[in-house]
Amino acid sequence: MWRDLRPIGLDAGSGGYRRFAWTGADADCRAWFRAQAETRGLAYEVDRNGNQWAWLGDPAAGDAVVTGSHLDSVPDGGAFDGPLGVVSSFAALDELRARGASPTRPLAIVNFGDEEGARFGLACVGSRLTAGQLTAGQAAELRDADGISLPQAMERAGYDPEAIGPDPERLARIGAFVELHVEQGRALDLSGDPVGVASAIWPHGRWRFDFRGEANHAGTTRLEDRRDPMLTYANTVLAARKKARLAGALATFGKVAVEPNGVNAIPSLVRGWLDSRAADERTLAAVVEEIERAAAERGDRDGVEVRVTRESFTPVVEFEHALRDQVAGLLSADGRTVPVLPTGAGHDAGILSASVPTAMLFVRNPTGVSHSPAEHAAEDDCLAGVLALADVLEGLACR
Repeated sequence: MWRDLRPIGLDAGSGGYRRFAWTGADADCRAWFRAQAETRGLAYEVDRNGNQWAWLGDPAAGDAVVTGSHLDSVPDGGAFDGPLGVVSSFAALDELRARGASPTRPLAIVNFGDEEGARFGLACVGSRLTAGQLTAGQAAELRDADGISLPQAMERAGYDPEAIGPDPERLARIGAFVELHVEQGRALDLSGDPVGVASAIWPHGRWRFDFRGEANHAGTTRLEDRRDPMLTYANTVLAARKKARLAGALATFGKVAVEPNGVNAIPSLVRGWLDSRAADERTLAAVVEEIERAAAERGDRDGVEVRVTRESFTPVVEFEHALRDQVAGLLSADGRTVPVLPTGAGHDAGILSASVPTAMLFVRNPTGVSHSPAEHAAEDDCLAGVLALADVLEGLACR
């Protein structure tokens, strides 16, 4: 499975993946998922929001145990973020069958669409729509860099955009959702464990900072006469790093757009996107407020107008303790104790947690690098993740 999926969307120049929602690479990934489902005799379906499902047992029976993740990527992302969870789900089902396990609850594998938000700027679109955390109207306003809306992209890919929206009936089918994911950090590498269980997801959000100044000639405008938004932006980037460090939080300006974007032109507008995360919502709010204040103060000095728009926010996710403890217990037999650890990365499991009991497994990433071609997990650890997921599914669905 890994060999067949691995070439899809791979960019030869960067060595990273460009599997963006509703593109050709995404279509190839979706075809791969359907083939895996049909090869195993699973009932395949696509829901109203474009998420793919593969069912073992009657979907309408309810109380299903669902696993899976996503197949899309960030720009030039790694091979493991998302796909490891989907591949491991099919492999875990194969392991259950090899054991002769007999599920007493329906089992399903899901590929949630547009988890990374690389094309339309909002993460977890498929799961947000399903859970009612993104309305059809809001989804219609999402556009990519070429001005193509999400509904237009879905329609071009052969899906009906008129159907998108909350899907409470589907959520009501799910008794538990367990997502396996490569760890996006080095906690497991430092502890020496191949697999861990998630305790919580830090609250996080995205904010757009618009810095408006005055375009002018780079070669004729005195420094004293400039209203240069790039200076305000640069100072804000440095301030974000400082404020986050002092608070024990995270803050990143990872995307920027400049107008008119000429080498010999002072910009009229610099637009930067802030990603910030913290262990609790109070700390996160305080950090972002400090960054906004620093931007405004510098803007006053530079003659630059600063406006901040919150584009998305996900509150802290405490995975349901009963399911989390049950999963940890299933993996802590025979004297083993599986580590339980938080993460600063968002996931579909975090979105669904407001509607259904969810849990997560992490597989060791020795590089600690994610959203990069350097992202990695050793084969032995991936196989350990498959066996751990199979143990969890067997414990939840077969007893």
